[in-house]
Amino acid sequence: MNNRKAPSLLLALIPIITLIFLLGTNVWLFGDNTLSGSNQLTLLFSAAIAALIGYFIKVPWKDMLEGAVNSISSAMGALIILLLIGSLAGTWMLSGIVPAMIYYGLDILSPSIFLFACCIICAIVSLSTGSSWSTIATIGIAMLGIGTALGISEGLIGGAIISGAYFGDKMSPLSDTTNLAPAMAGTDLISHIKYMMFTTIPSIVIALILFLVIGLVAFGSDGEITDVVSMQEAISSTYNISPWLFLVPALVIFMIVKKVPAIPALLFGTLAGGLVAIFFQSNIIVELSGLESKAITSNLSYLKSSYITVMNAMTVDVSVNTGNSAVNDLVSTGGMSGMLNTIWLIICAMSFGGIMEKTGLLNRITDSLMVFVKSRKSLVLTTSGTCLFFNVTASDQYLAIVVPGRMFSKSYKKYNLDPKNLSRTLEDSATVTSVLVPWNTCGATQAGVLGVATLTYLPYCFFNLISPLMTLFFAYASIKIAKLKEN
Repeated sequence: MNNRKAPSLLLALIPIITLIFLLGTNVWLFGDNTLSGSNQLTLLFSAAIAALIGYFIKVPWKDMLEGAVNSISSAMGALIILLLIGSLAGTWMLSGIVPAMIYYGLDILSPSIFLFACCIICAIVSLSTGSSWSTIATIGIAMLGIGTALGISEGLIGGAIISGAYFGDKMSPLSDTTNLAPAMAGTDLISHIKYMMFTTIPSIVIALILFLVIGLVAFGSDGEITDVVSMQEAISSTYNISPWLFLVPALVIFMIVKKVPAIPALLFGTLAGGLVAIFFQSNIIVELSGLESKAITSNLSYLKSSYITVMNAMTVDVSVNTGNSAVNDLVSTGGMSGMLNTIWLIICAMSFGGIMEKTGLLNRITDSLMVFVKSRKSLVLTTSGTCLFFNVTASDQYLAIVVPGRMFSKSYKKYNLDPKNLSRTLEDSATVTSVLVPWNTCGATQAGVLGVATLTYLPYCFFNLISPLMTLFFAYASIKIAKLKEN
């Protein structure tokens, strides 16, 4: 340890520059298909370069490997949640829960107000549950199906879903990041939420106006809603559609509101979806089991068929033939296996972040950022930039909150700024931008859950894009910048 050399800034930047260059090349050559392997290998290659630099500055390989393993371990909860989300999507498709949401949603929502309504609905659910991930994995999937059926592009729908979900997550006292940010900054939860309202409310209002204008301009007279009736007929003729199906998502949301951890809540939702499928969708169960329908002559035979179909829905895939190709695409899902590319990406990203941290390369870069802090305004700008930097390099929103929070807490006191300025900047810059980075745990997860590439929905995540700009505007305009009170 005593022989370790301090890395230069140029050395520390080499893995980052390599990563950005190769990721850009992947987008250019592979387009939306970068999640299938090219980005994963790019992250591993960049991690290898970081490890080579670590070897050069005499960091033991054992320490670097430990850093990668610890980083991956910190993401294990997210990886388990991803697998459960995949299985939940499978049983909710099989049971008719998501198809029922699409069926009734096509009656209620018109194209002109869909994006606006979608954002508000996701915001309310996320605010109630404190979880953007759970909101996107349940209500978000249904909204994507409804919007697609209405002829709206997936990028716009994904942007509306994520904007609403992250607004609710950010403002909810039940959210983990909303509790983490004030803890790192040294303020209390209620003060943090109240102070965030000054930047967060204008951001979501602007986002809602943009979604409403886009909807009215593109679908002012509701345009031609292509094949909506035929889609509803295909769903109703294949599934046993009933409002009782909504009992399962209502119970899952209730559990999350009551602070039941995400993993048991999602597991309950998965198993409940499987049971509902067995009782409500017997025809689909028999058809997808692969067993001859004539052989299903007893309760034991049906139980066998049910076990096969539900297990496949949770683990492999669900492909229900409704007789309508558009509906078939909406009600198909890959179960747990559909999340494997995303899990592979997160493991590679966390390996890169762990090695960068253990070798001291991340600290070298972040320390160099302190030279830009010359005033209160530049302090907020540097904090915001550091949060974004950690989302890009460490691939984890929690590190993007924790590390800058620790780094800048004394600087905010030095400039006589109340800690809630720091906590607000952390949330405005770290929490909401994590989903915009394709290899970040949040960006990779939401792209995998929705089946929409990060760069496809990124331009339309208006709330997420506006939030960091809003906090900078408030800082440079000296609006609502709280000072430390005199003892």
